[in-house]
Amino acid sequence: MSAKYFVLYLIAATLALVWVAYQAYATYPQLNISKLIVYSVIALFFYYLAFKTYHEKKDKELM
Repeated sequence: MSAKYFVLYLIAATLALVWVAYQAYATYPQLNISKLIVYSVIALFFYYLAFKTYHEKKDKELM
C-alpha cells in the first residue's frame, strides 16, 4: 500500500481519538460508556490499519 494510506489512517485515528476525548469531556457527569467504547474501537482499528500499512511497506523494501 502507498504511504498516503498510512497518513490517511493516522489522521482518521487521531481524529477519532480526539472525538472520544471531546465526547468524554462534553458528557462528563453522565458518561455514555457504550458510545465511548465504540468510538475507541474505531480509533484503535484505524491505528491498526496504519500499523499494518507501514509494516507491509517496510517488508517489501527488505525483499
